[in-house]
Amino acid sequence: MSTAQGRVAHRATPLVPDGRGEQPQATGRHPLLRTGAVFLATTLLVVALAAVHLTQGTAGLGLGDVVRALLGQDDGSTAAAVLVASRLPRLVAGLLVGAALGAAGAALQSVARNPLASPDTLAVNAGGYLAVVAAAVVGLTLPFYLSGLLAFVGGLAAAGLVLALSQGGSSGPTRLILAGAATTLALSAVTSVLLILFQQETLGLFAWGSGSVVQSGTRVVTLAAPVVAVGLVGLALLARRLDLLALGDDAARVLGVDVRGTRVLTVGVAVLLSAAAVTVAGPIGFVGLCAPVLARLVARTVPSLSRHTTLLPLAALFGVVVVLGADVLLRLLLPGQYSAAVPTGIVTTVFGALTLVLLARRLRDSGPAAGGSTAHVRPRTVRRAVVVTVVLGALLVAAGLLAVLLGDRMLLLGDVSNWFADQAGRQVSFVLDQRMPRVLAALLAGAALGLAGTLVQAVCRNPLAEPSLLGVTAGAGLGAVTVILLVPGAPVWAMSLAAAAGAFVAFGLVYLLSYRGGLSSDRLVLIGVGMSAGATAITTLVIVVVQPWNANLALTWLSGSTYGRTMAQIVPVALVLLVATPLALSRRREMDVLSLDEDTPRTLGVGVERTRLLLLSATVLITAAAVCAVGVVGFVGLVAPHAARALVGSRNGRVIPVAMLLGALLVSVADTVGRTVIAPAQIPAGLTTALIGAPYFVWLLWRQRTVR
Repeated sequence: MSTAQGRVAHRATPLVPDGRGEQPQATGRHPLLRTGAVFLATTLLVVALAAVHLTQGTAGLGLGDVVRALLGQDDGSTAAAVLVASRLPRLVAGLLVGAALGAAGAALQSVARNPLASPDTLAVNAGGYLAVVAAAVVGLTLPFYLSGLLAFVGGLAAAGLVLALSQGGSSGPTRLILAGAATTLALSAVTSVLLILFQQETLGLFAWGSGSVVQSGTRVVTLAAPVVAVGLVGLALLARRLDLLALGDDAARVLGVDVRGTRVLTVGVAVLLSAAAVTVAGPIGFVGLCAPVLARLVARTVPSLSRHTTLLPLAALFGVVVVLGADVLLRLLLPGQYSAAVPTGIVTTVFGALTLVLLARRLRDSGPAAGGSTAHVRPRTVRRAVVVTVVLGALLVAAGLLAVLLGDRMLLLGDVSNWFADQAGRQVSFVLDQRMPRVLAALLAGAALGLAGTLVQAVCRNPLAEPSLLGVTAGAGLGAVTVILLVPGAPVWAMSLAAAAGAFVAFGLVYLLSYRGGLSSDRLVLIGVGMSAGATAITTLVIVVVQPWNANLALTWLSGSTYGRTMAQIVPVALVLLVATPLALSRRREMDVLSLDEDTPRTLGVGVERTRLLLLSATVLITAAAVCAVGVVGFVGLVAPHAARALVGSRNGRVIPVAMLLGALLVSVADTVGRTVIAPAQIPAGLTTALIGAPYFVWLLWRQRTVR
């Protein structure tokens, strides 16, 4: 092997699921027989799952009834009608979607040379889903192929952006996941806005957004089958190029491969397959991640399967196993109508989250390079810090006043003054009694999220980390939503305890899974993203099972809203801030040292693990309190600390107050804008902050795309 080939092959080693980079050795004299045995076993597993799948449903048909109906020996019409109208289309949908996503994920991982690349992590599914929802909003009833073309364009644009931000995935798994998470959250925020504002036009798309193979009739699967077949054939024709591309760009060029053209074609075909899957069943999560991982694990013991001529079809088969297995498990666990209402994608997303966690645990830590050290910021003077703090304080006061005055009904300062003096009229009192808790909730929760983000970034030495990317926010949201739906009218303390419990359980799992002889910042972020995806999927499950008719209420709360807040609901966040802010300021020097590297704190006598655990525990408590006040609000914990460091330097004694002011300002402005721009309708504050924060996050990744 030449020097260039050795160098590029070394860069390609992350494709091995355990991250150690060793190549599998041939262990048998008959590789063809071993390859055939693997395909035969996998095919038999698919057949067994399909047989079980056809017997499941509410009609009570056994395997014998199904066989007789398939052979045309059914005396009556019941079994045949059920099979044709429901069960066979659902089975075929599972076959098509699984094969499409499995092969697409394997191709994307090969192009990016990254084991975490998939239609989900590259935001392909999110882009396709947004396109489908947008078409529904404007009242377009598109034929299948035009709908698929729309999903293809949306998915391709999203994948192109993520690959550009992560340098085609070659800059490491953490940057790829962060770029995909940011793009997905931005697209999901727009989608959620459309779902909330156009409830009638998008009826049923909330659950469908988690991916469901339920079909009514054979029309859709019949139209989708040729598209999936063309995509699979296209990948098969690219298989040899992908084998050569695995040697590295330089070696592939020497061997006559058009590297750029191969990448573009492969991504295009993979997105086509993903778009077809989204059009048939919605964005079924993480199939494109799990199936290729399973295929590559098998290929480690059967080296002949490592070639793309066999790896791609094997990944497609494993994709079918994942989708059908998830659907069978879903209908085994949930009775009757629930199995039809609950999306299959919930199960695959949970499974995919576990896969992401397992992969992240096997990856070696690349340190702070994933995002750049938080300490590498131009120093600022004390005078500048004071000026910035004063200006932000003045802006926050102005934002608070505007928040009180603006809304579906405009007020004057005199009205507010009379309300404080208890001399306001009935209508003004009614408006301010509702509006004032919302304003205070936005201000306090924003400050809390700014503080939590500062703590997380200091501990992780990564300016791209934040509570929502570590699973804490999703865990708190799961706890709170469970209480809201299961115990209507539950007191504030019950919701607060549930949110705190969910946040601490998520944090405990992320921390324990990330700790391997030390806390790895890369593992912490990757496992946190997996935990967040799993908790979000379980939250959707709770909503669909417990109160499917009330999905909009939970969706609004999960999007971060101050609607209907009372003074009692802001007490927890106020109390937590009173305790956590002095604690953070007293630990500012330890935070400064932790931001440098792994060795300096130990040299200076800082108890690294103890301090990290204390600060992360405080972060969890702060985030849970903020979730109780305003629901799930993302990206404030990212934007506020980063902007604060840009304004006043990297010393945490200055960053903490400025980040809190910026966080309060961002959430307050977002809430005011959401309450006024389309009044009397409202946009949840969390969606507005995501629409602001996600592009800012994308810009950060773009600016740092050359950082290694």
